[in-house]
Amino acid sequence: MDLTVVAYVIYLLISIGLTVWVARTLSRNGRVFIGDVLQGNEKLADAVNQLLVVGFYLVNIGFVTLYLRSGEDIVQARDLFEALSVKLGVVLLVLGVMHLGNVWVLNKMRRRGIMERQQTPPVTPQGWTAPAGA
Repeated sequence: MDLTVVAYVIYLLISIGLTVWVARTLSRNGRVFIGDVLQGNEKLADAVNQLLVVGFYLVNIGFVTLYLRSGEDIVQARDLFEALSVKLGVVLLVLGVMHLGNVWVLNKMRRRGIMERQQTPPVTPQGWTAPAGA
């Protein structure tokens, strides 16, 4: 079997495995943030979380497949390891950036929710008072 094909198979298995692991971790832990932002609306939190996970999969697996092609021939085991290290390193960096981006967005949503809750009066207004001297 051609070593280039072996490199492709190993690259796809590791890259997709890493993508699934990061997506599950984000889904499990990000749900807490989303639930807080949505003030305990569990159904909506689950729906938003699932949409974020699907988007994460689409972007990352799309990148992994676009980055699959290798411009150099792999004839030795050394070439195989060098090609895999570069490709997997780039995939890990992209996954890291996507992870940090998701955390940043979730934190921004959470902070906005906290600010909105602080601006809401604890009791609804019960009437209107005319200005003095009128």
